[in-house]
Amino acid sequence: MQLKIADTFNKELPSDTNLSNTRRKVFGAMYSYVKPRVPKSPKLIHVSPEMCENIGIHEDEVGSEEFLNIFSGSELYKETQPYAMAYAGHQFGNWAGQLGDGRAINLFEVQHNKKRWAMQLKGAGETPYSRQGDGLAVLRSSVREYLCSEAMHHLGVPTTRVLSLMLSGDEVLRDMLYNGNAAYEKGAIVCRVAPTFIRFGNFELFASRNDIDNLKKLTDYTIKHFYPELGAPSKEVYIQFFKAVTDKTLEMIIHWQRVGFVHGVMNTDNMSILGQTIDYGPYGWLEGFDFGWTPNTTDREHKRYRYGNQPNIALWNLLQLANALYPLVEEAEPFETILNQYQKDFEDEFLDMMRSKLGLDTKVEGDKQLIEDLEDCLLISETDMTIFYRLLSNYQKGNIDEGLKIVEDAFYNSEEIKGDKKKKWEAWFNAYDKRVNSEPLTDSERRLKMDAVNPKYVLRNYMAQLAIDKANEGDYGLIDDMFKMLKNPYRNQPEYQKWFAKRPEWARHKVGCSMLSCSS
Repeated sequence: MQLKIADTFNKELPSDTNLSNTRRKVFGAMYSYVKPRVPKSPKLIHVSPEMCENIGIHEDEVGSEEFLNIFSGSELYKETQPYAMAYAGHQFGNWAGQLGDGRAINLFEVQHNKKRWAMQLKGAGETPYSRQGDGLAVLRSSVREYLCSEAMHHLGVPTTRVLSLMLSGDEVLRDMLYNGNAAYEKGAIVCRVAPTFIRFGNFELFASRNDIDNLKKLTDYTIKHFYPELGAPSKEVYIQFFKAVTDKTLEMIIHWQRVGFVHGVMNTDNMSILGQTIDYGPYGWLEGFDFGWTPNTTDREHKRYRYGNQPNIALWNLLQLANALYPLVEEAEPFETILNQYQKDFEDEFLDMMRSKLGLDTKVEGDKQLIEDLEDCLLISETDMTIFYRLLSNYQKGNIDEGLKIVEDAFYNSEEIKGDKKKKWEAWFNAYDKRVNSEPLTDSERRLKMDAVNPKYVLRNYMAQLAIDKANEGDYGLIDDMFKMLKNPYRNQPEYQKWFAKRPEWARHKVGCSMLSCSS
């Protein structure tokens, strides 16, 4: 392989002078040099052809021993120095102090076709930031991250990407539900890819230590490489930088709400400075529409990171970033103005996004009420969000009496839709019919627009678990099937029709199919 290595993070920013791979507090540095642990018996399970092309790897090189060795951590690519990044963060609303890459090791940066890609191995061994962890990852969490990263990209959601999924050949001890029942699982390594893996927490680390010199270096570096359109660093540019990050974060959250994705662990150390979905832990998609649902067992009691609260948590996290950047500006008002604007912009953009899901091209004053009434209807009976919006595109003007029948397959128990519930739904379809009749779009035009924003296929937790179960048996066919299907989530793909279905009852409370832990 001939990769065009173009390292910047570990060339332009200060490193940890301590070269030992021991758990410790690291001061005055952005990262620590560390080599991946050599896996016992690496085996390539799957690779993303699209990402290979993006970074300049030819198809015939994927099966090579060099590819296997480099992206399993068995050997280093020539003239590169892997490292783990230092950052801090707020976890579940509480300051956690130094965190850092505890199980991620950055290999190098590649430049190809005028784009920069940072390559990172997750599950490649301990680092100075591993705390009590072993730095490894297991197959189940790795399959979930591998499939979901690429699925999100093809849904049009800003996200980090993946190159490859490998078995390490090692057995990894994990207490999956944190209930004292630890067991050995298959170890795995994912090669994650993004323009950068810098997080809100990178800035928080230096601000918390009053290390303004390194805070400035990090901010200037980030602007130079990822927001160059802002110009040379200055107080005004730092404010513009925060505004740009805020806008990108808002865009990401709007997409999450559009497709019903729940991140599950929106800690500030899991917030990308590029507004990309990062760190796929206990995530999930809404099955039954529920503002209060969270996929994270750790969050079961307080539900801080529930679906309906994601926009607020993004704002809270942006406030923490503003606090971290404040020493560079020393004025609170510009940050407050941007944060206040976020709230207004979210309301406007959310309304526009919901109009698109309903196939509405024009803006009408009563649309907000129409959407709120729909959400009330979705909540009165368990309703699959993905299926409901996809089926709704089949609605034809004037067919009010057919409305409930068109979306019937989205209800987990359609027999519940009677009495007052049925009247409420009928009233909504009556209002919806009037609204679509006020639009210039034909039924077929509206359907095309709706099907372009309402996916038919998403990576439901039970689907991922089925792929994991097969992979644990040595069968990776289901991973490949889902990978291919999720590349075209808005197409009908009749060959995959069986996955356009509600969660089966056996998966309602099954481990891995409903809520998940942070254990990986």
